[in-house]
Amino acid sequence: MTDERTPRERVVEAADELFYARGVQAVGMDAVREAAGVPLKRIYAMFGSKEDLLVTVLQQRRETWDAGLAAAGDRATTPREQILAIFDFLDDWFHEPTFRGCAFINTFGEVGPASAPAADVVREQKQAFRDHVARLVAEAGAPARLAPQIAILAEGAQTTAAISGDTSTARHARAAAETLLDAAGG
Repeated sequence: MTDERTPRERVVEAADELFYARGVQAVGMDAVREAAGVPLKRIYAMFGSKEDLLVTVLQQRRETWDAGLAAAGDRATTPREQILAIFDFLDDWFHEPTFRGCAFINTFGEVGPASAPAADVVREQKQAFRDHVARLVAEAGAPARLAPQIAILAEGAQTTAAISGDTSTARHARAAAETLLDAAGG
């Protein structure tokens, strides 16, 4: 069986898995080279630095997150159900054996302002998520003040599940979101 992924795809996938499992700072480029099976010189030709590779990994994670969120929402028929589907999406993710929390939160906590490009990608992803929730809240006819509350429930569920290992946090956050929607008439 041949590996049909390009060297770039192999490097990004290997770096993503390693950064997510071990942390960005704990993973050297030699580990990425070994996992990807791509020479270090070639990796640096594709990505000028580890930071460039990290930014690419985060951008790919954002695409994966957005696609998963969209797929969960596509199964819902109303804006309210789409809001609640966010928590169903999280619940499925929390049950994956490789779940280690939000890669964006983890990365920001680890490299934060020391890597402005990575921090920018994290901030953009978090803002895009808040915007997505705000759009759904508006479509549900609920007050705008509900959007940041629901977004915080989702973010908090990710962090709590990662730290506690309690996969039920998404279901608890979903119940809280339902309560908020009911109270707001949404």
